[in-house]
Amino acid sequence: MSGLVVVGADGSASSLAAVEVAAREARSRGAGLRVVHAFVWPAMHVPLGSSPLGPPEGGLQNMVDRLVAEAVERARAVAPDVEVGHVVVTGEPLTVLEAQSRAAELVVIGSRGMGGFVGLLVGSTAVRLAAHGRCPVLVVREQPHADGPIVLGVDGSVAGQKAVDFAFAEAALRNAPLVALHTWTTWNAPMPAPQDPSAPYANPPEALAEEEERQLAEALAGRQERYPGVVVEHRVVHGGTREALIEASRSAQLLVVGARGRGGFAGLLLGSVSQALLHHAQCPVAVVRGEQERR
Repeated sequence: MSGLVVVGADGSASSLAAVEVAAREARSRGAGLRVVHAFVWPAMHVPLGSSPLGPPEGGLQNMVDRLVAEAVERARAVAPDVEVGHVVVTGEPLTVLEAQSRAAELVVIGSRGMGGFVGLLVGSTAVRLAAHGRCPVLVVREQPHADGPIVLGVDGSVAGQKAVDFAFAEAALRNAPLVALHTWTTWNAPMPAPQDPSAPYANPPEALAEEEERQLAEALAGRQERYPGVVVEHRVVHGGTREALIEASRSAQLLVVGARGRGGFAGLLLGSVSQALLHHAQCPVAVVRGEQERR
């Protein structure tokens, strides 16, 4: 065992799907898997044991034991060669999983847990953990497309470099192609100076597209040499970032993004694009924070 993958389990269908994904991640990494349940005491601190008036298998402790055992059994069925451990920690889920992320190389969580409101696309714990986790956080929204590519959102920011590294490593582990997707519009594209100093400071769309393609190549520089077996498609799209990434997620097995892009406000832990993808992507989403964002 060379690392640790942590998965949150609360008994919901969403968390059981996350357990299966986490087991596969642990297997591909040669890592151990830890199933974590965050136990929150109910009001009035109801006793953990079964009631004298109820069945012996009743009570909060038995309920927690059953849901954790089901999650462990599901993980072992998916990846029988993975070492699976489990722990029940008293505390609020975000606090518990953020603490667990400090010793993990990946945390996996379902998009919605037992406490989710009807109609809510993604739970608050998943969104907040993506913003606060000390390692990459994989939110399982939909079942991945097994034969699809890994899609990486690239914006050229320094903070996004960790997401680039993670995406290449995942593609190598999964033996999957990688689509590096970069979007631009005439509003956010940098304006390179015209070659003729006497010309007005303006450029046709073709020149802007070429500049964006150059920025994408620079953002990926050096990774192809480190991961020579990964087939990479450079995709530059003229249009909105959220729309392009959501569309690409329809056929992807994983979508990888940074927590904040180059347009993020100072102090904002999770950018609007990352949040939109957590709510609307059609495959699991990995959010990778930059080094400076984890301090």
